[in-house]
Amino acid sequence: MTDPIVSPQWLSQHLEDSDVVVIDCRFSLAELELGHQQYRTRHIPGAFYLHLNRDLSSPVGKHGGRHPLPNPDKLAKKLAAVGITSSQTQVIAYDDSRFAFASRLWWLLRYLGHEKVAVLDGGFSRWQEEGYPTSSDRSTAKPGKFEVNLQPEWVVDIETVKARKDLPQVMLVDSRSPERYRGETEPIDPIAGSIPGAVNYFWQGVTDETGSAKPTDAQRDRWQEASAADEIIVYCGSGITACVNLLSLHLAQVENPKLYAGSWSDWCSYLR
Repeated sequence: MTDPIVSPQWLSQHLEDSDVVVIDCRFSLAELELGHQQYRTRHIPGAFYLHLNRDLSSPVGKHGGRHPLPNPDKLAKKLAAVGITSSQTQVIAYDDSRFAFASRLWWLLRYLGHEKVAVLDGGFSRWQEEGYPTSSDRSTAKPGKFEVNLQPEWVVDIETVKARKDLPQVMLVDSRSPERYRGETEPIDPIAGSIPGAVNYFWQGVTDETGSAKPTDAQRDRWQEASAADEIIVYCGSGITACVNLLSLHLAQVENPKLYAGSWSDWCSYLR
């Protein structure tokens, strides 16, 4: 399967497949343990939990942003521990935040060389609304074998952004809300504003209000202006919700967009 988004119906039909592993990515930036608590209370049967801060990010430093990319080898061990085998296991990631955290895992797995990954359309809420079962049981796994095949060209750092952002064929995309992009409000980082030259594509435009992906045609229409760019660099606050736009670009068949992983939280750390 190559579709990056699957329906609850598809997942329900394949939930017992030996080569399918489901990962719960629910998280709250305001309440750091809320997602894990929700998982322990109720989750999709057989799902495992990966925590944004502990599993899908590295420890925070002076620079590098609020959610630096995880160490590939450490993440590979965690993926293997929940039964994921490189190039073999079909991974389904879900959250309850319009793909905000599931798309981080979707992007990370592909960054590590594992293409067989998709996000659950509508997340946990749609799964429940459509009447599919949930569980509070602890999931157990037969360990897999995960080998890293890193795609380093998918990521850029602050120096690359500075050097390339004003070139005529480079499109720098800010994925945050219009208010944060314009610098009118900043609820998380110490400085408000955006990187000069960036254009705003709010990540929540990828889904409808129920958290389901908009049709592929709508994703293509959304990125019409991107067709003229030779290079697209995407950022957000800390490299999380930018991955929703990267998923949208993938759906729109726009090739080779790059993630500024440190994003605004890294950029503004040099402004203080």
